[in-house]
Amino acid sequence: MRGMMATWGCRFLLQRGTQLISPRAAAESPVQLLGCIRTVKTTTWFEEHLTEDNQKYMRNLMAEEYRSQTAEKLNPLKDEPWPRHEWTEGSRRVGLVAVKLGMVPIWTKTGERHPVTLLQVQDCHVLKYLPKEEFDGHSAALVVGGKNVSPFHRGEEEMEMFRNAGVPPKQKVTIFKVSDNAIIKPGTPLYAAHFRPGQYVDVTAKSIGKGFQGVMKRWGFKGQPASHGQTKTHRRPGASGPGGDPAKVFKGKKMPGRMGNTYITAHGLKIWRVNTKYNVLYVHGTVPGHRNCVLKVRDTVLPTRCSTVLNPPFPTYFTEEEGDLAEDLYDDNLFIHTEPSLTLT
Repeated sequence: MRGMMATWGCRFLLQRGTQLISPRAAAESPVQLLGCIRTVKTTTWFEEHLTEDNQKYMRNLMAEEYRSQTAEKLNPLKDEPWPRHEWTEGSRRVGLVAVKLGMVPIWTKTGERHPVTLLQVQDCHVLKYLPKEEFDGHSAALVVGGKNVSPFHRGEEEMEMFRNAGVPPKQKVTIFKVSDNAIIKPGTPLYAAHFRPGQYVDVTAKSIGKGFQGVMKRWGFKGQPASHGQTKTHRRPGASGPGGDPAKVFKGKKMPGRMGNTYITAHGLKIWRVNTKYNVLYVHGTVPGHRNCVLKVRDTVLPTRCSTVLNPPFPTYFTEEEGDLAEDLYDDNLFIHTEPSLTLT
C-alpha cells in the first residue's frame, strides 16, 4: 500500500502574434510554442511516511479495534433487540456474504460421489435496514456486508454507514429483500448456521472473465469441417441468417464477443454440511466466480425447493437462543468419515 495516486494535467499556450489560440486551431498553421504548465495533485497513503515499526503498529492497532467491534456485537439479543416474529410459509429471510474457498468431493451412504464447493462466511454483519418506503415500495430490504477491509479503501459515505452500525468496514456490501417479519437490527452478526443441511440455496457471483472469445468457446458452436474444401473457416460462425427478408440480423444473435465477468446465479444448490466452528458451507456442485471471490448466498426461489426446511432459524441464527451447536452438521444421506463404514455382526 505504498503506492501514490497522482493526477497530472498539462496546459499548452500557443501564440500567433499577440493572440492566444488553441492547439487544434493552431494545427493548420505554424505557431510558436509559448510554454507548458504542469499541474500535479498528489494523495498520500496513511503509511507512506511511516517507518516499518510504525506501520506494523498501525496494522496491529486497527486489527485490535476490529476485534473489539466484532466482540461487542456477539450478543445482539441482550442489547435492545428488535421485535421478533414467528416463521410463516412465504417468509423471506436475509442472505449471507461468503468467500469461495475451493472444491472437494463427498460421498453419500450409498457410495455416490458428489463435488461440493466450500463457502466460508467471514465477518458477515447486517449494516442497515431499508423500509419499503425507502427501498422500492414493495418490500423491505437489509444491507449486509462481509469480509473486513481497510478503511482507507472505502469512501466517507460508506464509512458513515459502518460507523452507525458499529462494525468494521466491509469488502462486499449487498442488499437482500426480506419480508416484514424477517427484519434484523443493524450490527447483528450472521453465521453459517443461518442455513442447515438439506436446505437449497441460490448463489450469486461474478463469473470469471474470459475476454473476447469466438462462437465455439462462447456458445459451444460445432464449427466448420476440418477439410473438404474449407479455407480458413474452421472456427468461424458461418452465415448469420438474414437474407433479403427480413434483411437484418435479429437482436441477441449468438456471435463472438466478451465472455464472462458478469453476475450469474446458480439456483437450487443443496447444502450437504455446515461447519459451525469455521463458518463453512458445503454446497453441492459448482458456483460462479474464481477462488477467494466474494459472493451472495440466500434461500432458493425455486418453487419445488422452497419447502426443504419447514422451520429454519428465523430471522437468523442467534447464539444466545440455540447455544453451542455441534461443530459439524451433516445431511442425513451424507457419509461421515469418522463413523465406521462396515459393521460386523
